[in-house]
Amino acid sequence: VSDDEIVAAWRDLARCEGVFCEPASAAGVAGLRKLVQQGRADRDARYVAVLTGHGLKDPGMAVEQFAAPQPVPATLPAIAQALGW
Repeated sequence: VSDDEIVAAWRDLARCEGVFCEPASAAGVAGLRKLVQQGRADRDARYVAVLTGHGLKDPGMAVEQFAAPQPVPATLPAIAQALGW
């Protein structure tokens, strides 16, 4: 898999699954995605990917890929607005 595919899998793991692993850990997920896209792995089957290392092992990558957090006042209306509710 390419570096771009690994970064896309790493970013999606953080955004969609709440798993902030190190980028190298996402290589297995990126590889599985590619196998499914190529029809070499069953989309409906269950697979296990071991994700090791914390995302802050490469803090520069995290800063580069994700927007800086924005402070939100600790009030229910402000939190709801920040979440788009």
